[in-house]
Amino acid sequence: MRRSFSNLNDAEADGEIDITPMLDVVFIMLIFFIVTASFVKESGIEVNRPDASTAQSKPRANILIAINANDEIWINKRQVEESQVRANIERMHAENPQGTVVIQADEEARTKKLVAVMDAARQAGVYDVSLATEAR
Repeated sequence: MRRSFSNLNDAEADGEIDITPMLDVVFIMLIFFIVTASFVKESGIEVNRPDASTAQSKPRANILIAINANDEIWINKRQVEESQVRANIERMHAENPQGTVVIQADEEARTKKLVAVMDAARQAGVYDVSLATEAR
């Protein structure tokens, strides 16, 4: 049995609604929210940062390095040996050349370890190195 083209198509005849345009809008909104979402970077551990009255926010800090009270170095939620810090910073700096290094050193961390991490950052070509503190 043949139908003529003048009849309604099957979707209209069955009373169905085409949801393809709605799905397009939903996917566009999903992409918009993913692109505009801000992702929080973490070094991987919680440290007791010293207080500072002159603390300022660093908006483009993308390389976070933490040094805990036991002088362990953490980058991207994993523990790193001191000899591997420079290579990790070089890799992360290559991904985002405008980024800065922020070191989150515990109050009990030794200055020697902090200076070693700062030197590794400068040897990796990143000269914008900051220390994270708690604002008063």
